[in-house]
Amino acid sequence: MADLASTLSEDQLQILKDVALDFALSHGLVVRPPTITGQETQGVINAPVSLIPTVFPSKAFDDAVRIQPLFNELVHTISEDDAFLKEIMESLSQVDDFVKRLYDLYLLVRKEGIAQPASLGVHRSDYIIHLNAGQALSEAKIKQVELNTISVSFGSLSSLTADLHRQGLFLILLNPSPHACFSLQSGGQGYLHATTGYFSDKIDPSALPSSESIESIASGLASAHQLYGSKTAKVMMVVQPGERNAFDQRWIEYNLLKHGIVLIRKTMAEIADQGRLDPKTRALFIGDQEISVAYYRSAYATTDYPTEKEWDGRLLAERSLAIKCPTIAYQLVGAKKVQQVLAAPGQLERFVKDPEVAAQLRASFTGLYPLDNSPEGLAAYEAALKDSDNLVMKPQREGGGNNIYGKDIQGVLRELTAEQRNAYILMDIIRPPVTKNVLLRKGELQRADVVSELGVYGIYLHDGKKAVRNDNGGHLLRTKTVDSNEGGVAAGFAVIDSLLLV
Repeated sequence: MADLASTLSEDQLQILKDVALDFALSHGLVVRPPTITGQETQGVINAPVSLIPTVFPSKAFDDAVRIQPLFNELVHTISEDDAFLKEIMESLSQVDDFVKRLYDLYLLVRKEGIAQPASLGVHRSDYIIHLNAGQALSEAKIKQVELNTISVSFGSLSSLTADLHRQGLFLILLNPSPHACFSLQSGGQGYLHATTGYFSDKIDPSALPSSESIESIASGLASAHQLYGSKTAKVMMVVQPGERNAFDQRWIEYNLLKHGIVLIRKTMAEIADQGRLDPKTRALFIGDQEISVAYYRSAYATTDYPTEKEWDGRLLAERSLAIKCPTIAYQLVGAKKVQQVLAAPGQLERFVKDPEVAAQLRASFTGLYPLDNSPEGLAAYEAALKDSDNLVMKPQREGGGNNIYGKDIQGVLRELTAEQRNAYILMDIIRPPVTKNVLLRKGELQRADVVSELGVYGIYLHDGKKAVRNDNGGHLLRTKTVDSNEGGVAAGFAVIDSLLLV
């Protein structure tokens, strides 16, 4: 049976395109256009999306959802192990200036005494499904690409994309192509068949799972605000200047209002200029507004700190009584080097004492290798110089567009000193199944062979003594053409998608 994307007629594509563009503008599934030097940015454009959901194995999806609370707990446990972080970060600090600044901030705050023992995590664990030759799609396994602990994005727009796909598929059912490979009941209404992932005369609503990430992230922030204990305080979202992805963030702001909580938006430079700490309690004030939660949607890249003022703003917030989302310790746990070290024999078990839980987490790991001066690192270096076609080389960076692939790895490795190599790790490339979809970017359609990456959100709130919340927080599917190595939507490589479980 052919896939749905191939069976759509040009008329149906036009219907879906019109639906998608109107839905996007009507529901805030939009981004600001790229800035043109010398011109003021005006208006919005549709967020890059797929026109139809992508087929995804239901067991792999269920596995990713099931283990997210385990990863939430793991992040917190590692964040409290100063010796482990010191072991990794002191080495990285010698070769990565950005990591050094973050770690120095962590050390300073610990030395002064942490004002706020509570912490909030809004995490996202990203996976690609791996399929061996000859295996059925239902047998695919999730393999973790990375664990994000700061500024996880697209929780709102991914929820809206799933809603868009339900709307679009319903209209296609009412306007079927005579060549389409799905059947229609009398009366013209077709249904989705969960077993095949195509249209049939049966329906299983769970085959198109909704993502509650808009509500979940807002609920997590509301729980942290309530834990802080001041009804008049505000939640502060720490944002980048001129944020193109503001609408993904605004939905969280609007949902917080349902909890009776006001959110304000500030850059790190504005925190430095407008912020102060109460000399007795270390409560953070921006002007005359007390801040209950500092929620970061920036601060993850070197470009977020163009001057010392941004570092001053970050330090002020980190020293304060406000609950941080994330703390600087949580951010450090999200480093690629931590991911690689945990994959080594016995390292994960330092933090996960239950063998069954450790086995569940390890099952999602792929091959990860150091590039340091250890015997393992030197062996990985020599192996990559001989054959790097099945590897990806990763620095300690977030945001997309930073990784090195294939033969390019060998050229970079030859340019780096032995010390500089320690700033990177190697990971086995995961080979996902290729499907077909139709992508919509800036009003233009593209039929393409695509691969997808699943992200599962987690909400974790700890009051300093015990976990108050440890929940799943919805999901994100990003889809890109097979000839694109990187997967970031904001970086321009991928589109937002949704799941069609089979």
